[in-house]
Amino acid sequence: MIKEKIVDLHAPYPKSKKRLVRVYIPEHEENQKLPVIYMTDGQNLFEEENCKYGCWHIREAVREEFEKSGKSAIIVGIYNDIPHKRASELTPKSIGKFQFPDLISKIMMSLFFKPTGEVFDDFIINTLKPHIEEHFPVKTGRNNTAFCGSSMGGLMSFFTGLNNPDVFSMTGVFSPNIMMYYKEDIKTWIQSRLSENTTYLYMYVGQGNDMESQLYPAFEQTCETLKEVYPEKFLKIVIKENGMHHESSWEPVFKDFLHIFLENTD
Repeated sequence: MIKEKIVDLHAPYPKSKKRLVRVYIPEHEENQKLPVIYMTDGQNLFEEENCKYGCWHIREAVREEFEKSGKSAIIVGIYNDIPHKRASELTPKSIGKFQFPDLISKIMMSLFFKPTGEVFDDFIINTLKPHIEEHFPVKTGRNNTAFCGSSMGGLMSFFTGLNNPDVFSMTGVFSPNIMMYYKEDIKTWIQSRLSENTTYLYMYVGQGNDMESQLYPAFEQTCETLKEVYPEKFLKIVIKENGMHHESSWEPVFKDFLHIFLENTD
């Protein structure tokens, strides 16, 4: 039996310093390979003492799932811990035009907001994923590969899952910041992403604090579009009235996401 561990990587990231990536490998049998979940905001996933804003307690979630089902997964946590860059690198610009609530917001965003979500997407697909599959005991193939994120990371997960349906069989879209796009653009983009391979979308939002309440209308509109055009069996929508915009609310939802993903792996 090989004991669990976390391995730190420093992966090359375009036009930037190398990106810290932490890979959690649960306890497993020698020569055993495991499914893999790629996650944004790796700085908030593992150790309570290292998390500034809250912890997902991912290791505990994986252990708990193994005790229940005998299945577990490798977690690849990509750090997005530079505040002034995080929003830009987790926002794709190809979904559509951006809308701003007022002129001041528009000016401020034009100065500091430079959407490069497509760069992050390319980094995952063409740099990080090949490295993980070569150097870690992961099962390959879309049925064994998922993506998950929250807030801006939820938006990125939404984009990456639908943009790469041949790569990810499931994506966790938690409290996604979709409200900056126009409804019509989101609908058009979703329709353009439909293909023979369909990524299972786990859509979640809460209503327990101001931030979640602000995200809710755009989330609801997006889900209505998905209900119109997306296969029902590949869509799960979870709304929790008391859910907060915080890791403590995403943690239990992740456990359900993890369980569904592992139920459907090879």
